[in-house]
Amino acid sequence: MQPQAMTQQATRHARRVYVGGLPPTANEQTVAIYFNQVMAAIGGNTAGPGDAVLNVYINHDKKFAFVEMRSVEEASNAMALDGIMFEGAPVKVRRPTDYNPSLAAALGPSQPNPNLNLGAVGLTPGSAGGLEGPDRIFVGGLPYYFTEAQVRELLESFGPLRGFDLVKDRETGNSKGYAFCVYQDLNVTDIACAALNGIKMGDKTLTVRRANQGTSQPRPEQETILLHAQQQVQMQKLVLQVGGALPTKVVCLTQVVSADELRDDEEYEDILEDMREEGRKYGNLVKAVIPRPDPSGAAVPGVGKVFLEYADIDGSTKAKVGMHGRKFGGNQVVAVFYPENKFADGDYDD
Repeated sequence: MQPQAMTQQATRHARRVYVGGLPPTANEQTVAIYFNQVMAAIGGNTAGPGDAVLNVYINHDKKFAFVEMRSVEEASNAMALDGIMFEGAPVKVRRPTDYNPSLAAALGPSQPNPNLNLGAVGLTPGSAGGLEGPDRIFVGGLPYYFTEAQVRELLESFGPLRGFDLVKDRETGNSKGYAFCVYQDLNVTDIACAALNGIKMGDKTLTVRRANQGTSQPRPEQETILLHAQQQVQMQKLVLQVGGALPTKVVCLTQVVSADELRDDEEYEDILEDMREEGRKYGNLVKAVIPRPDPSGAAVPGVGKVFLEYADIDGSTKAKVGMHGRKFGGNQVVAVFYPENKFADGDYDD
């Protein structure tokens, strides 16, 4: 008996599920009976005949329960029941805070069986392009000027994505500054979260975590996962601390013109037309802006810089590569990407 008891203790974190949002009428017996019924109905019982639920603990004040299953595989199958109606209320089904993904991976399947009959209990399998389930990642704190391609590029540093959705305003089509994704290799989930969470991008800080892991119950990260994540960041050379490290549609050129050259109207128009012609060689140029000195002597942000806005990132990237290091009037040009939102607001300062 003792070895069996030790095994039960070692696997308990992977055999329990957190059930939140229970109605006040719920008790240990009604929860156990209900989960035994729905597990049988969806074909989730894989440890042989009998009931899947071993034990239920309820916290009545906070309206949640821990439901202990008899096997790791059955607990993973129970994760597919997120959102199921219990006594008229939709309940959340999550992993508990002590769930250890790296240890659990060696104990049994960590994902629900894809062949479960969820329709038998009124649930539909994830239909949002692979964006459902316990491994969905929430990515918040994204700069609004980041495009879908840029966010994907950032996330795919850790591996290919199975699903991705940058959330946009329905009326304007602009990014709301957050996204969801699921990796093809689910083992990457915690590594990406650990590596990207807390990274500064411009004036924002990323929040990256499992979407169904509420902020009140953070998933404990293992030292090995964090170490792996740090190595991953170094390997990928993600230069994310510097705003504008990822491509935008706007290129800013410095060391091209001096303030004195911009004072005369005719000379200014000539320089502006020259830069337009040069810019069009690389793609569909939308706009060229060269801030001029104020005749009164008042400070003007961006004097001496040239801004080129392109219709797409392909054009801006070619312009940045093509112009960086070239010489104009004896000066060696420096070309960098510039935040689209700042450019749109007429903010030409660093």
